[in-house]
Amino acid sequence: MTYYQKTYFKNAKKSEYRGSIYDSKFEAQIAFDLDMMLKAGEIIKWERQVKIPLIVNGYLVENYYIDFIVYRDGETEYIEAKGYPTPVWKIKWKLFEALHTKPGNKLTVIMQGHYKLPRLRKIKK
Repeated sequence: MTYYQKTYFKNAKKSEYRGSIYDSKFEAQIAFDLDMMLKAGEIIKWERQVKIPLIVNGYLVENYYIDFIVYRDGETEYIEAKGYPTPVWKIKWKLFEALHTKPGNKLTVIMQGHYKLPRLRKIKK
């Protein structure tokens, strides 16, 4: 493990949201946001930590665990929440992209530093 991987895993704190344990507070926040989208009718449903076999020429290369799958009318979005993208993850993601990029699929990586959370207004006293 490199220094950056150690730092990343050391800083990520497991979080619970609605009875499920997430690898980080960041992932739990995305789950909350997906629930809000579900309540607003923007999405049909969503799943977390789905195992997807990466099969090339009939051989299982690796199992990929995608953070979230979001279902909309006619579209399936695969969402990966990343704090720090490791070199191993980058290779797995490229393989995942090669196998799952097709019409009706959307592949999204949400980087922690670039995620825009809704800001609450301050109430004036």
